[in-house]
Amino acid sequence: MSRRWIQNLNRCADEYLDGIEDFIEFARRHNPGATRIRCPCRRCNNTLWETIENVGFHLVMNGMIETYSIWNLHGEQLDYASSSNATRMDSVEPIVDPNDQVMDIIQDAFPFASTNINHEREDDVPTLIDSAEFEQYEKLLKNANQELYPGCESFSVLTAIVELMHGKIKYRMTNLCFDYFLGVFKRMLPTDNCLPKDHKHAQKMLNGLGLGYEKIDACKNNCMLFYKEHETLDTYPICNESRFKMTSQNRTTKIPQKVMRYLPLKPRLQQLYMSTHTATDMRWHKEKRVDDDVMRHPADGEA
Repeated sequence: MSRRWIQNLNRCADEYLDGIEDFIEFARRHNPGATRIRCPCRRCNNTLWETIENVGFHLVMNGMIETYSIWNLHGEQLDYASSSNATRMDSVEPIVDPNDQVMDIIQDAFPFASTNINHEREDDVPTLIDSAEFEQYEKLLKNANQELYPGCESFSVLTAIVELMHGKIKYRMTNLCFDYFLGVFKRMLPTDNCLPKDHKHAQKMLNGLGLGYEKIDACKNNCMLFYKEHETLDTYPICNESRFKMTSQNRTTKIPQKVMRYLPLKPRLQQLYMSTHTATDMRWHKEKRVDDDVMRHPADGEA
């Protein structure tokens, strides 16, 4: 079966649409009973799992990865398979305990805190950490070990919040929508459950897991930022626009016209190097890259 349709840039062409149908049929045939498979569209890049129906929509909207002509991640045997009994690459979503995943997240966010607690030998020197940071770690650990309700073994409080917040972001739910469903779930569960009552309380329980950001007031016309030497100004020296919105005189808090959210780079790089899941990839260009004077990666260049 020819797969030249993958290179077709016209995703409305009959050849391309027929090719998608062939791929979906192939995936169903080689993954019987699977409800979710890897999505080979250019956006998901075979790293995200979607329902088979959604995979079809993604391929129409985003196109298939141009180099994915051998569907080995969806059941196709590679050419070097020695027999019909050769091991097939796993295309069914792996079963992972969500509670274990959350504990891994905490371990990555606070590697020094968990190392200090696990030190048992006298010759080990614990790493000094900030007391406020350690307090955050203890709160997260407590919520990670606390049952969602008495007798619940599937979800801890923290696991439930992480799962719900992930769904909120993935499906672009508004805060009001999230608050409504959170209230419904809370009423469905036993009365002594520990689920937070709204989005605000859920975010507070997740403090410490995220890397956070800085809010910097900005000019309404994008002239400048109220930052560093301009941090105390109330009007923009360039266009003379007011920094804050016009509000009632009785209001004690001022509302800025526009806010920029700055994501500091340094802590994010530190997190990538500290995490056991990404540290190896961050060091790849130094430890695993083939150095044979052939330019095959940006790290091979002098710059």
